[in-house]
Amino acid sequence: MILVLAEKPSVGKDIGKVLKCNKNENGYVEGKEYIVTWALGHLVTLADPESYDSRYAKWELEYLPIIPKQMKTEVIKQTRKQYGVVKSLLLRKDISEVVIATDAGREGELVARWIIEQSGVKKPLKRLWISSVTDKAIMDGFKNLKDGRMYENLYASAVARAEADWIVGINATRALTSKYNAQLSCGRVQTPTVAMIAALEEEIRDFKPVQYYGIEAFAGGFKFTWHDNKGGTRLFEKERCESILRSVKSKNLVIAGVSRNKASTYAPPLYDLTELQRDANNMYGFSAKETLSIMQTLYERHKVLTYPRTDSRYLTEDIVDTLKDRVKACSVGPYAKIGFKIGSKPIRGNKNFVNNSRVSDHHAIIPTEKTVFLGDLSDRERKIYDLVIKRFLAVLSKPYEFEKIVISGKIGSEEFTSKGRITLSMGWKEVYGNYEDEEELDDYPSEELNKLSNNSQLQVSSVKKTLGETNPPPRFTEATLLSAMENPVKFMKNADVELKKTIGETGGLGTVATRADIIDKLFNSYLIEKKDKYIYTTSKGRQLLDLVPSDLKSPVLTAKWEQQLTDISRGKTDKNKFLNSMIDYTKSIVNEIKTSGKQYVHDNETKEKCPECGNYLLEVNGKKGIMLVCRNRECGYRKSISQVTNARCPNCHKKLELKGEGEGRIFVCKCGYREKLSAFNKRRENEKTSISSKEATKFLSKQNKKQDENLNTALADALAKLKL
Repeated sequence: MILVLAEKPSVGKDIGKVLKCNKNENGYVEGKEYIVTWALGHLVTLADPESYDSRYAKWELEYLPIIPKQMKTEVIKQTRKQYGVVKSLLLRKDISEVVIATDAGREGELVARWIIEQSGVKKPLKRLWISSVTDKAIMDGFKNLKDGRMYENLYASAVARAEADWIVGINATRALTSKYNAQLSCGRVQTPTVAMIAALEEEIRDFKPVQYYGIEAFAGGFKFTWHDNKGGTRLFEKERCESILRSVKSKNLVIAGVSRNKASTYAPPLYDLTELQRDANNMYGFSAKETLSIMQTLYERHKVLTYPRTDSRYLTEDIVDTLKDRVKACSVGPYAKIGFKIGSKPIRGNKNFVNNSRVSDHHAIIPTEKTVFLGDLSDRERKIYDLVIKRFLAVLSKPYEFEKIVISGKIGSEEFTSKGRITLSMGWKEVYGNYEDEEELDDYPSEELNKLSNNSQLQVSSVKKTLGETNPPPRFTEATLLSAMENPVKFMKNADVELKKTIGETGGLGTVATRADIIDKLFNSYLIEKKDKYIYTTSKGRQLLDLVPSDLKSPVLTAKWEQQLTDISRGKTDKNKFLNSMIDYTKSIVNEIKTSGKQYVHDNETKEKCPECGNYLLEVNGKKGIMLVCRNRECGYRKSISQVTNARCPNCHKKLELKGEGEGRIFVCKCGYREKLSAFNKRRENEKTSISSKEATKFLSKQNKKQDENLNTALADALAKLKL
């Protein structure tokens, strides 16, 4: 018998179905040749400090740094039962081979290997390496199983990452928390992320706006923009602007040249997870974690999209032969017309979306070969699916072709230019219907352009001065913070070129799989907060940055780590050499924190005392509202005092905030609207008794559909009896 170990129950059951494991047991499925079991994410993790020495149960500065001679793993208590199931199967005498079928990547390798090592099993290992969980992908994957020994270095790099994060993170967090008696957590990814937000805030704070002017002229139905001899369109001296306006007054525009060049643009590249999270946040307000969760459902349960945790925007050459089936599978509803158009011709890969060298563990997110039933998807799932499918179909479409027009002219001695285009073929833009261009160009009618020639004159109908002001950089949203985490080079001012290159190649701060959790953790630890859609550092976050060693605030540390972890995964560097350097680094930062003379101030402390331990409560702005939390890190008491809800204000339709406790709770809106919870509930009950026009339309539509179905069935039955 062969035992297959998957990462999650849903994936395990999918694999079991393909391998004909029809016998359902508690925690696994069994067939004639295979048994498929699963983890629940990680079942095994690195042991807590107190498992090495009981004195580490207390967070005391004098016990730091904690450097175990040999790192130990332990079974996670919450999932101990499933670990017992997996271990008993691994130890079964009739199991001759183990297939690792966890997610194909560094962390997936760690999930499986730690379970296998913890159970003490030493049986031959094979590796399933797939990017989607459709029946076809699983069958193909099992036909091409890899030798488990090929992934020893990948496992070593995963262990090195986990152990280094434990050594640095636990010691730095305990040192700061013990030293300043505050819940201060830090790490090589989360702390630089807070530092980037703070750096942007400082840039905005120091920004001084400058007013500038521009000049626009309208002639012959075209808009012309003034520019200097270097192409600049901004004037920072009002007097010069006024002087130009006087010099061109009552004069005609003389055409100096008309440039017409054919050009084309290809569709934006396919989605990786970060780009998808950015677009979902910008378009629908989804958090990075929400988008990943929706993608997991589309991948695991519906099986209509490929593996989400990818950092690649390209496909490998072996995927090209499957594209026609994938187009067919998603060519339903609004995608049917364009899908049929693409699928009716041979689909060839080109360098714009096929590049083996640009794919690491997994290719870009694309549809699977499984036919989608849009009615099975929720509204949020439809939105994410729509983004992926449109990008996929756009990439397979022809380029957008147009003629780029540049009209140069002079009014007196001043130069003016008008830019536009004539669309020749919509190409991939047909998929989107209306797509915003990065470069704004007016659509010029051919008949008007054909009238223009060199030295011809156009009567100027108006000339006007425009006014503008330089703007500070915008604050971070989750979308732009993801971009900065992916490419934090701007915040690596003193780093050498090689490190900047490395962090670009390794994907920046965190990974596509962890960034959503990192941002969420920063909100939950009250280091950052959200006002509307924008992200701000809290007083706690700013103070943390003042207290942590400077190395921990810079993305350079992560760049150095990733450089070495990549070398470990390729067999170029020894894992222990890397970990020894991390131990030395940890000793230095703990010593720096111990000897620091700085202080931490709870400037959000209230006069209300914790009912459980008597310490004063702190008022914090959580991701979903305002809370009171105990300042005693060992207590853990917290109470919500204000929560942003999904209920809408009947006046301005903004989200209502729920304040207070028990029956006395009240809904409050920024516009001034107030309503007791009891009154709100009563109003909602009254609304439920009457059907809305939207619900009525939906109901009638269903009834009509049923009638149509009945008519068609009856007609079909009647026709079937006829002998033609």
